Formats: sequence, structure tokens, C-alpha cells
Amino acid sequence: MADLIIIFAKEPRPGEVKTRLTPPLSPEMACRLYQCFLEDIIKETARLPGMETALAYTPAGALGFFQGLAPPGLRLVAQEGQDLGQRQARAFARGFAWGFEAVLVRGSDTPDLPGDIMLEAREKLRVGPAQVVLGPSLDGGYYLIGLKTLYPRLFEGLCWSSDAVLADTLSRCRELNLEVYLLPTWRDIDTYADLLEFLRRPASPPQSGWRSSRMARELVTATGAE
Repeated sequence: MADLIIIFAKEPRPGEVKTRLTPPLSPEMACRLYQCFLEDIIKETARLPGMETALAYTPAGALGFFQGLAPPGLRLVAQEGQDLGQRQARAFARGFAWGFEAVLVRGSDTPDLPGDIMLEAREKLRVGPAQVVLGPSLDGGYYLIGLKTLYPRLFEGLCWSSDAVLADTLSRCRELNLEVYLLPTWRDIDTYADLLEFLRRPASPPQSGWRSSRMARELVTATGAE
């Protein structure tokens, strides 16, 4: 049976997404860039063998937008919960209720994340001793978490807006005696410095990041803020 990867995404609205890129980008520029992120991420995850894709969106009224963005067959569900921890826990619960054995949840700030890393996460859950797979971000969070069983305590009582999310999650795993596998570290694109670093990285495969890279280059050139 296929496993599941759930993309966490916001509806692109000026002033509500990628706000740390403004300035020098305008809210409208940041919004266009974020939509490119989503399109590239959906394309990359949809091509992964043995994986089905779902998208957990916010706000609740954004279904129409994501129906227009998503290809046929991609499951769309609204995010539920008061904070990121609750929303992730409920997304995992839904994935397991659908009958999937391994479920991955990934963010939408890493448009150039290679599909091979997501397949590595799935493989470590399926055949290795890992009970939790985490993808560390340079900002102290994580870009991906994978589970075979829902452990609600992993998502309770953490300060989700801090740079200690990964460290706190690892500490919670130790408390629960859970075996953890760490994926390669990847960089979220949150700030303008992150965006410039994204453009300096080696070119991604054609299936990953190409539209985001093109749009990022156009916007950086337009602002003249390299």
C-alpha cells in the first residue's frame, strides 16, 4: 500500500504569507513567490513512487483556491487546531484513519527539497528502527516529520514560534523512548537572506524548484537588493 505525504500550506494572500520577505519584496511579490513554492512542491511530491499526496490548507475558506491549484486525485483537507502542534497531530490522525501505514507531514517553505529526501524518510519508517523521522531546518525547526503511529505528546506544550522546536521535539522523543532518524538539514526560505542563499545553491533537478527559482530571480532583480 502507498504511504502518505501531507503538505501544509496557506492560501497565498498578500500580507499574510512570506511576510519576512517584505521589504524588500512587496506583499504582492511575496505572495506570487509563495504560490510558486506550492506549485513546485505539489509537482515534486506527486511524482514520488509509492506515495499519495494530501494538502492540509488554511484558512478553512480556501478550498476553492486549492481545488484550482491541485491536480486531480490530490486529497484536500482543512487544517484543524489552535496551534501548529494540534494541526499536525490532527493531520496525522486523519492520515492513519485513511489506512496509511506511514505518514509524512512537510512544510511549504522548502520548494527545492529533493524528492529523494522524502523517499528516504519513508524508507526509514518502513524498514528501519525509526519511529520518528525529522528533517532539521537551519532555523531550529523542522521541515518534515514522519510517523508510523501517532504520539500526541510530540505535539503538546511546545513553543512553535521559537528556534527550539527541533530541540524540544527531540527531548520529547527521548522522554517517550522513541527512536529518531534525522534527515539532511535543509534551509527554509523565510527571510530575504534565505532567498538569496536559495538562488546561490546548485541548480535543482528539473522536477524540483524550477518555477520558484525563476520567480525568485525575477523578483530579486526587480528589487535590486542583492
